[in-house]
Amino acid sequence: MIVHNIVDTAPAKPAWLASVASSQTVMLGLAIGAIASGALVQFGPWPRDLIYLISVGLLLLSTVLIAISPDTVAPVPGAWRSLKPTVRVPVRVRHLLAVTAAVLLSTWATGAFYQAFVPALVEDQLRTHSSLVLGLVFAAYMAPSALGAPLSGRFAPAGAQRIGMAAFFAGWIGIISAIATGALPLFIAATIVAGAGQGIAISGTTRSLLSGSSLADRAPIFAVVYLLSYGGATIPSLITGQLANAFSLPKIALGYGAFALVATLFTVIAGRNPHTDTTIQHDECSRQISPSP
Repeated sequence: MIVHNIVDTAPAKPAWLASVASSQTVMLGLAIGAIASGALVQFGPWPRDLIYLISVGLLLLSTVLIAISPDTVAPVPGAWRSLKPTVRVPVRVRHLLAVTAAVLLSTWATGAFYQAFVPALVEDQLRTHSSLVLGLVFAAYMAPSALGAPLSGRFAPAGAQRIGMAAFFAGWIGIISAIATGALPLFIAATIVAGAGQGIAISGTTRSLLSGSSLADRAPIFAVVYLLSYGGATIPSLITGQLANAFSLPKIALGYGAFALVATLFTVIAGRNPHTDTTIQHDECSRQISPSP
């Protein structure tokens, strides 16, 4: 609902602003949260409790702000029925779903890789248990995503997906090389490149799905986006968590890199722009307003 309101209230220009804001606020929040949490755990009082107290306070503030914010659609009867999730995309962008899945599953899987495995990697390489350093390394992947996302507006959605995924995979090549050689500067640089590529690809993907969408379309579209995103974050983590006892970290990283390679190749080959054919939109409208037989 919150992401839906961001899109509904975003100004018309620049055209990329709605897709960037809706897709990258999560990444920016993760980056800020990682750094702030690390700093509070290392330097603040009550290291096991303070960050949770602050999180509760921010959630309460968010609840108040949501309650006083105007809605962007007129209320209709059926409050309980509205709680049932609707997962669908309009016909005109349904041909984009396969590439959408490739982009979201692979990029969010990488974010989960950083959360699950990079703390141990950084401890081994830096010989440090600093919570702040761990937060900074995680933020090195998430923050460039938000910074790179506006670049997607310079390209058509399919072009942004291809360029973003190419940069994302180039970053993965550097990440695997850095893990194999123990080169921490290369690891940080590759992390930044992968994060920026992620931002370009995800924003291009979101922009393509939202192309020509109506107010009624947007909530179901974002349900699809976040179902794929969090599926990419959780399912590979569950699998690699079980494999961690049998395979070393470099081999697990190779598995994630292979996933990134397959997703990148598929995106480059199958990436398409949204349909601009008005007959598709007319047919959709006709089905919506035609009486049932």
